[in-house]
Amino acid sequence: MASDRTPIQVPELPESVADATVIALHKKAGDTVKRDELIAELETDKVVLEVSAPSAGTLVELSASEGDVVKADAVLGYLGPAEAASEDAEDEAGDEPARAKSADQASPAESTPAAHDQEEGAAAQPAESEAASDATSAPPPSPSVRRLLQEAGLSPGDVEGTGEDGRIQREDVERVRGQRADAGTTPKVEDSGAAARSAAVPAEPHDRAERIERVPMTRLRARIAERLLEAKQSTAMLTTFNEIDMSAAMALRSRYKETFEKRHSIKLGFMGLFVAAASRALERFPVVNAALDGEEIVYHHYSDIGIAVSSSRGLVVPVLRDTGKASIAEIERRIRDYAERARDGKLDIDELRGGTFTITNGGVFGSLFSTPILNPPQSAILGMHAIKERPVAVDGEVVVRPMMYVALSYDHRLVDGAEAVQFLVAIKEAIEDPARLLLDV
Repeated sequence: MASDRTPIQVPELPESVADATVIALHKKAGDTVKRDELIAELETDKVVLEVSAPSAGTLVELSASEGDVVKADAVLGYLGPAEAASEDAEDEAGDEPARAKSADQASPAESTPAAHDQEEGAAAQPAESEAASDATSAPPPSPSVRRLLQEAGLSPGDVEGTGEDGRIQREDVERVRGQRADAGTTPKVEDSGAAARSAAVPAEPHDRAERIERVPMTRLRARIAERLLEAKQSTAMLTTFNEIDMSAAMALRSRYKETFEKRHSIKLGFMGLFVAAASRALERFPVVNAALDGEEIVYHHYSDIGIAVSSSRGLVVPVLRDTGKASIAEIERRIRDYAERARDGKLDIDELRGGTFTITNGGVFGSLFSTPILNPPQSAILGMHAIKERPVAVDGEVVVRPMMYVALSYDHRLVDGAEAVQFLVAIKEAIEDPARLLLDV
């Protein structure tokens, strides 16, 4: 009865988000589910939301499909009593004797050699069907794992899942990919003669067309594109550069990394130092931490620093709150937590809101020099880069030091060049002499 059905609704969407896209359905109509079991995943331009069963029961109706756009409070489907599935199964079981009797009464003319061959073929299929059933009985992988499977050239049937109910995890994909790499089974490489012959023959136009793939942009990627274009078109963006001798910071980390890790259960990295240095510099130069709102300047007497994190869905910027009051250990702990949950698509929308300043570290990917783009309405962003040994002049002598280029992009409508340069110099001085962070000088 309709009164026995429980609606499965789209959860409340983040502020300023009007709708969401269904990117994965983990259940189908007729499935029996437990309370809080994952049914669907919805993607907004900020986060991925999970829709879970509000109660135990049978999924009697599913009105949404993958790729559908849904709004807040829309109904994705309905749950019925758990007995509904068993009643349907009993009905089907009750029909079996009739089906068997019908098959027994088939006329002799139907028992032809062709029919006999089909029966033999059908008899040979159970093992294959059972294997296929085993491969499809596990819950479908998450979007990030599906993308990792695609990058590795694997299908879900190639990987044995170790997650709940046999669900494939990132570690499972990495394990299989590593095993295949060790065994030399992937990728397959043609012999040099065949490769040369293939290169000598130009590809036909239709062959090239078959090698072109078109996929829709994810909502996050589309939002990133929109925001970057907005930043370029709506701000007077300028970038200033400097370089930092990382010798002191590297010596500090080398000296205390084991003690630090034992005490705080987190590795000591450079990002914690840069966040602390930026927090102190923002206190000295508050206009860099401010934002324009029409014809007004909004000063923030706190530092909420966004850290750009790469994930399988694209770049996300979770925000570290009140970094001026946090220790380096606490900063490092929050960064690790954000990075892990960004990888799994588990960040909350509140963790992505706000922010008064942003730091991005292209150095982890090998970037030596770049001009970061502003994250409006913020007025500045700091770019870190790779550490490379270079010859530099120190006290009249040429020595080799580990150097990092840093870049500060800022909105010149609000921040003057002198303030931007002094801000970057303050960060340089703090990193080259970390005692300044302790003494606040």
